[in-house]
Amino acid sequence: MLLRVNTLTAWRRFKALGEHSRLLTAVIVAFISSYLVLAYWLFFFSLKYIILKFPGLGPFLVERLLFLLFAFLFVLLLLSNLVISYSNLFRNRETAFLLSLPIPTRTIFQWKFIESTLLASWAFLFLIAPFLAAYGWIRGVPWHFYLVTTFLVGLFIVLPAVAGSWLAVNVARFLDRKAFQVLALVVMAGIVVLGTLWFRPEPLGSDATGTRVLETLDKLLLRTRFAHYPLLPSYWLSASVLQWADGARMAASFFVLVLLSYVLFFGALAFTRMGALFYDAASAVNSRGSVFGRWKWFHARQTRKREGAFAPGFVEGMIGRLKFLRSDVRALLVKDFRTFWRDTTQWAQSFMLFGLLGVYIFNLRHFSQQIDHPFWVHLISYLNLGACSLNLATLTTRFVYPQFSLEGKRLWIVGMAPLGLMRIIRVKFWLAATTSWLVTLGLIGLSCHMLDMSWDRTLYFVIAVTIMTFTLTGLAVGLGVLYPNFKEENPSKIVSGFGGTFCLVLSFLYILGSVVLLAFSSQWLGATDPSKQQLISCVGGFGLLSLLVGWVPYRLGLRRVKHFEL
Repeated sequence: MLLRVNTLTAWRRFKALGEHSRLLTAVIVAFISSYLVLAYWLFFFSLKYIILKFPGLGPFLVERLLFLLFAFLFVLLLLSNLVISYSNLFRNRETAFLLSLPIPTRTIFQWKFIESTLLASWAFLFLIAPFLAAYGWIRGVPWHFYLVTTFLVGLFIVLPAVAGSWLAVNVARFLDRKAFQVLALVVMAGIVVLGTLWFRPEPLGSDATGTRVLETLDKLLLRTRFAHYPLLPSYWLSASVLQWADGARMAASFFVLVLLSYVLFFGALAFTRMGALFYDAASAVNSRGSVFGRWKWFHARQTRKREGAFAPGFVEGMIGRLKFLRSDVRALLVKDFRTFWRDTTQWAQSFMLFGLLGVYIFNLRHFSQQIDHPFWVHLISYLNLGACSLNLATLTTRFVYPQFSLEGKRLWIVGMAPLGLMRIIRVKFWLAATTSWLVTLGLIGLSCHMLDMSWDRTLYFVIAVTIMTFTLTGLAVGLGVLYPNFKEENPSKIVSGFGGTFCLVLSFLYILGSVVLLAFSSQWLGATDPSKQQLISCVGGFGLLSLLVGWVPYRLGLRRVKHFEL
C-alpha cells in the first residue's frame, strides 16, 4: 500500500510539473541530457587515450581504475545511506506518523529502507551509466553486456544500503545527538588523516629507470591494491564486468552468483529482522537522556547549567566578542550557527566533501616534483580551481539556498523584528560567503603551495576563488528568496524544486565558463604569454560573468524581500 500510494503521488506530481512548470521541465531535461552526453564523451576519449597511447599498459590501468572506482563508490554509498537512513528513520515526520498507526514496524522499516536506498543511490547510477557505456563501446562488447551490468549495479547498491541502515539503527540505539556529533567528527577527521597518509605513492629509487615498466608502475600503484581484496563487494562487481567484457562467461557468472547470494542473504535479514530493532531505536531516540549521564562530571556540568540557566554558551561567548557587530546581528549569527550544528547531516556532508578534496590536495606534493612541463602545472592548477568551485557550488545549493525557506511559518517573527528582512538576508549572505571563502581559500592556497607556484600565480588563484565564492553565494541566496518553499522543512526537498535545480544548473555553467575564461588567460604548451588584449578580454569576461550571475540575483532577492508581504 505504501509503495502504491507513494508511486501514484510521485507520478501525479511529475505530471503536474510538466503541465504547470514547463520551464523547469525543459531545464531538467536539457541538463540531464547535456550531462549524459558530456560525461560519455569525456569517459570515451579518456579511456581511448589510455588504451591507444599505452598499448601494453592501457588495459592494466583501465582495470585498476575500474576496481578503484567501485571501491570508492562503495564507501561513499555506505556513508550516504547512513546519513539518509538516519534522517529518514528517526527525523522524518512521515515515519513518526506511521509509527502511531496500526502498521507493523517491519513494514515501516521496509518502506523507509526502499526510499532511503533510492535517494542515496540515484546519483551513483547517474554517474556510472556513462562510464560503463563508454567502456563497453570501446571494448566492442555484445548487447547482453549492458543488461548484465545493469543487473549487477542494481544488486550492488543493496549491500551498502543494508549496511547503512543497520549502522543508522545502531547509532540511534546507543548514541544520542551530542555523542553522535563527537563520534562523527572524530571518525571523519581520522578518515581524512589516514587517507592522506595511505594514498601517498611509494617513492621510486634512483635505479627506477633500469627496472621493468610493469614493476615500476606496480610500485607506484602499491597503495591501490586494497581494491583487489576478494572479499569486497566492489571486487565482485568489477571482476564480473571485466570478465564479461573479455568473454569469460563462466568466471563472470561465478562472481554474479556470489554478489546475488550476499544480496539475498543480507536483504532477507534486513527485511525480516530489522523492524523490531528499528522500533527499539525509535523509542530510545524519543525517550532517553544523554549517554554522558553515566559520568559524574556530566552531572556536575548539568547542575552548573541549571544554576545559571541563562548563562551564555560557547557560541554566544565567541560571537559576543565581535563587538563591531550590532547585537541583533550577533543574535542572528548565534541562531544560524546553532541550527547548523544541531543538524548533523548538514555539517557532516560539508566536512566529508572538503575532507576528500583535502586528501587529494595533500597528496599533490608526492608527484608535483615530477611535473616539469608548464602545461601540466597549469592544467592541474585549473582543475583544482574547478574542483574547489564545484564543491562550493554543491554546498551553496544544498545549504545556502534553503536558508530563507527554512524559516517557514516562523518568518513573520524575524520579519517583524527591528532587524528587518533585508538585513537578515544580508547577514545570511555574509555569513555563508565568509565561512565558505575561508575553507575554499585554504584549499586553493594549499594546492598552489603543493605545486610550487609563484606568489603572483597564487594571488591570481586566490582572487579568482574569492570572486567565485561570493558569486555562488549571491546566486544561492538570491534564488532562495526569489523561489521560496515554505511548505517543506526538509532542505533536500526544498533544493529539489525549481529554484534549487535552476541554482545548481546556473552554478555549474558559471564554473565551466569561469574556468575556461581564466584558463585562456594563462600560458599553455610552452607558448608565449597571452597578449594584453586576450588577457583583458578573458579577465574582463570573467568579471562581467560573475557580476551577472551573482550580483543580479542577489539584488533581485533584496528587492523581493523589501516588498515581501508577511
